[in-house]
Amino acid sequence: MWTSFLIAVVVLLALALVFGGLLGFAAERFRVEGNPLVDQIDSLLPQTQCGQCGFPGCRPYAEAIAHGEAINKCPPGGESTIKALADLLDVEPQPLDAEHGVEQAKRVAVIREDECIGCTKCIQACPVDAILGAAKHMHTVIESECTGCDLCVEPCPVDCIDMVTLEPDIRTWTWTPPKPNLIATDRQGAST
Repeated sequence: MWTSFLIAVVVLLALALVFGGLLGFAAERFRVEGNPLVDQIDSLLPQTQCGQCGFPGCRPYAEAIAHGEAINKCPPGGESTIKALADLLDVEPQPLDAEHGVEQAKRVAVIREDECIGCTKCIQACPVDAILGAAKHMHTVIESECTGCDLCVEPCPVDCIDMVTLEPDIRTWTWTPPKPNLIATDRQGAST
């Protein structure tokens, strides 16, 4: 009895080693090399996955930019992303293409939970799974996961989703340097 059990364990162990070795060999032999430029471009994009650029997400847009697509089609990233992409690609920054939208402050979706009917259409539309809920139960948005893409607003049949601008807090506040001509005006005014 113990010998048949031992034989079964040895056979399973041998099969695991053989298949593990085959999988390891296949992973190395058939590895697909990624484009490091696409990875760098993708890291600069805001990862909202909103599709406003005309692509289904940030990664496909990054691939298109690497192949010559314009760098000014991302409203959530705005001017700062355009400048960062221009620096990376060593091209001139262009103004945001208004055809794709306008730059806005960071926003998140907020569901008025007492009006929610639990239809799950917002959950299906959310590209980053930031909405929590179940069918026929109220839903809520996980604020830290929401990218503010706006894709959940339109499918809501009872119009209970609002896009709310996030106020800067200690984690999101950034200093905006003054414009150069304001400094020159202040110095001239102070010196006279």
